[in-house]
Amino acid sequence: MKPPAPGTGCCFPPIFGKSRSRSGSFRLVSNSSLESSSSRSSSGRERSSSWSRGRRDSSRHQQQHQKAPMVVCFGEMMVNLVPTESGVSLADAVEYKKSPAGSTANVAIAISRLGASSAFIGKVGNDEFGYMLSDILMQNGVDNSGLLFDEYARTMLAFYALKSDGEPQFLFYRHPSADMLIRPEELDVRLIKKATIFHYSSFSLVMEPSKSSHLAAMNLAKMCGCLLSYAPNLTLPIWPSAHAAREGILNIWNFADIIKLNLEEVRFLSEGDDPYDDQVIMNKLFHPHLKLLLVTEGPRGCRYYTRDYKGWVRGFEVEVVDTDGADDAFLAGLLSILSARKYIYKDERKLREALAFANASAAVTMTRREAIPSLPTKDAVIRLLLPF
Repeated sequence: MKPPAPGTGCCFPPIFGKSRSRSGSFRLVSNSSLESSSSRSSSGRERSSSWSRGRRDSSRHQQQHQKAPMVVCFGEMMVNLVPTESGVSLADAVEYKKSPAGSTANVAIAISRLGASSAFIGKVGNDEFGYMLSDILMQNGVDNSGLLFDEYARTMLAFYALKSDGEPQFLFYRHPSADMLIRPEELDVRLIKKATIFHYSSFSLVMEPSKSSHLAAMNLAKMCGCLLSYAPNLTLPIWPSAHAAREGILNIWNFADIIKLNLEEVRFLSEGDDPYDDQVIMNKLFHPHLKLLLVTEGPRGCRYYTRDYKGWVRGFEVEVVDTDGADDAFLAGLLSILSARKYIYKDERKLREALAFANASAAVTMTRREAIPSLPTKDAVIRLLLPF
């Protein structure tokens, strides 16, 4: 089935209805801009005037959109060190370049680039990498007022490579990193109460105190009437064992209203069952309070499951360069619409339209390398949709 053309009973006019040249549109952060350094104090106790000016500019932008439906993303933001040469393993790489990353931060940034309102809650080190990540949120229009700086732990680092056979490699430096040390009393309660959707992954569930902070934030959001969005982002290297990962991810499963999985995660959580089998999904992964479960299948598209119906929406044929960040872009595409159309899952036709937009968001991301730099803009997604 072809995605619907914009303007034909489309369920998301706020996305398609905005001018492409409106003032204050969010600029894409290029690799070159990430490589430049700023003159911040090495101790981190005094931030540079340019960073402070940026915070003020961000505050003005956030005030303009404070009444818009907001998606608040809680979790991890890190710096990936990526080989400059493609298709090599971490051990064989000669040079690396830094790249901002983190699944929940990816979602927040992509939502903002797609024209909706988002915020990020998390913790980074009181160091140059932490300041850089804060700036990237701000430059992309994300409310970063919930981002904290830890005086004693460093910003998380991860070496990431995509080998020639397509297998990803990760090596994390979290011993512990700042993101693991966020405490419940540090949470920005005001920001959570403003949310329409509260989104999270499983990164913060690995150890305390971030686990307790995750649960506290999730419970507060639920009490405030938010939809809870959960994308586990299975990353086995951060867990003590596969058993601990499965147990930790499923421990909060029944609280979510929306869950997004990929094929590997379905296979892992169902302990080896066929990820294409609808009965596996409904019997093992669909819980009684779940409103929508999504399974992404890469370029092929996605499947959707609700209590009343299920189906598949095909993807887009593009030249795939790197799949890193594509699942996050997909979810951002959906949440950017769902934040303004909270009950869209009750209307299958409108949901399918929203999922076509989400698939296009993922497809755009797969045409470029690295997670955050490749995340889609609204214009790029529209250009992909227009031929249909």
